[in-house]
Amino acid sequence: MTDRYCVFGHPIGHSKSPAIHTAFAEQTGEALEYIAIEAPLDDFAGAWQRFVAAGGRGANVTVPFKEDAFRCCEVLSHRARRAGAVNTLILGGNGKNHDFKVYGDTTDGVGLVRDLAHHGIELKGARILVLGAGGAVRGVLEPLLAAAPRSLQVANRTAAKAEALANDFDDLGAIVGSGFEAVEGPFDLVINGTSASLSGELPPLPDALFSTGAGAYDMMYGAEPTVYLRWAADQGATPMDGLGMLVEQAAESFFQWRGKRPHTAPVLERLRRSL
Repeated sequence: MTDRYCVFGHPIGHSKSPAIHTAFAEQTGEALEYIAIEAPLDDFAGAWQRFVAAGGRGANVTVPFKEDAFRCCEVLSHRARRAGAVNTLILGGNGKNHDFKVYGDTTDGVGLVRDLAHHGIELKGARILVLGAGGAVRGVLEPLLAAAPRSLQVANRTAAKAEALANDFDDLGAIVGSGFEAVEGPFDLVINGTSASLSGELPPLPDALFSTGAGAYDMMYGAEPTVYLRWAADQGATPMDGLGMLVEQAAESFFQWRGKRPHTAPVLERLRRSL
């Protein structure tokens, strides 16, 4: 019997998740079907329940439903509890244990850290700046701090929001929050977790931001480098977009569902060619 999975979002037509998970299934020999579903903005829980009633075994969840998914779960991973959001719903464990508890996890941070490792970025002892204080940033702070950086600063247009976020995670390591105006380099890695790239805008950043050999990461991706990555390259940093993070977080979700870890490099290469 073919197990059914999906990704929920609104909108969702642009999603690359069906292509990614179909490739993972082919690679690992797993029999599954994976589709995209545009859930109603006011009824995510109903969309999930209808999918389960139709035989669904698990789902990925993207904006704007990650907090709704969190509330649907009976059991949460520690990283999902920290993030206050869920991007991976698992019915009955790994898809082969057919109980009916809803498990929730968030794989975004794991995906980011693994992609950075593929790029050769050393996080231990690094000075890290993360731009933004929304859900995308909250979901990656625990794995970043677990890598034992020298320091991690969260900067946001509204300083109070960054400060509150840093307070939520300060038991895990050296983290502070501030407004953009308080940012002073140099940093070894600067991660853009704001939505500025979607509108072609650049957060207000000082020029002397990057140390020698620093990396610049944007959680967004596209056929062309984002305005942030172009600016960072002009400053001498190594630019990296978020396509690898997308594939790596999907691989972690697949592992949670099926107990098999797919090879991500060929899938990432195929996606990159299709942009």
